[in-house]
Amino acid sequence: MRIQKNSATLHGEISTLENAGRLPGRLYKDCTMYTTLSPCHMCSGACLMYGIGRVVLGENVNFMGAEDLLRSKGVEVVNVEDAECKKLMSDFIRDRPEDWNEDIGE
Repeated sequence: MRIQKNSATLHGEISTLENAGRLPGRLYKDCTMYTTLSPCHMCSGACLMYGIGRVVLGENVNFMGAEDLLRSKGVEVVNVEDAECKKLMSDFIRDRPEDWNEDIGE
């Protein structure tokens, strides 16, 4: 999902990190990032840069992000395979294909 902020569009994970404020780096390793959808390469990279140790995603049927990259760097990745998340994302993709395609770079 994208979040609108000051005329810039942010992915939810990036917005979350930005809104968390400036925290000591050591705190992030004990944090969990929760996300509706499998995180893209940019958001996965941000999780790695911040040292986040666990990512919980709602689903990865509608989009498979960089889960393997996260795992290869020691991040615990949990997919809850939530039916509501799957429907939310499939409805968004169906109803707003121009936003979805822009967001994923197609």
